[in-house]
Amino acid sequence: QVQLVESGGGLVQTGGSLRLSCAASGRTFSRQAMGWFRQAPGKEREFVSAITWSGGTPYYADSVKGRFTISRDNAKNTVYLQMNSLKPEDTAVYYCAASSRIGVQQSPTAYATWGQGTQVTVSS
Repeated sequence: QVQLVESGGGLVQTGGSLRLSCAASGRTFSRQAMGWFRQAPGKEREFVSAITWSGGTPYYADSVKGRFTISRDNAKNTVYLQMNSLKPEDTAVYYCAASSRIGVQQSPTAYATWGQGTQVTVSS
């Protein structure tokens, strides 16, 4: 069983950067596909980015493509989300999630394990 803890959220101005981390416990982390999702107040949870267990084939939502970068370090049991050129519409609670399914997964239903979330607020 994988457990996830996010960190790195905070308040940043438009155009700024943040790096989110998701630390995983459990021996199966390296075999899990990992994803980042976000949820703004009054909105549904939406896909942001995902990466396969090997670190290949990262995938991004169109809204963050070119600004966000997902990566993982299996030796450290950690997945990262580097967020650059942040916009006010990026404001949300960001969640990392783990999936035992093969390949990149965009649907929240593919992920069995979720972290508690970290707040990202981008001021205009």
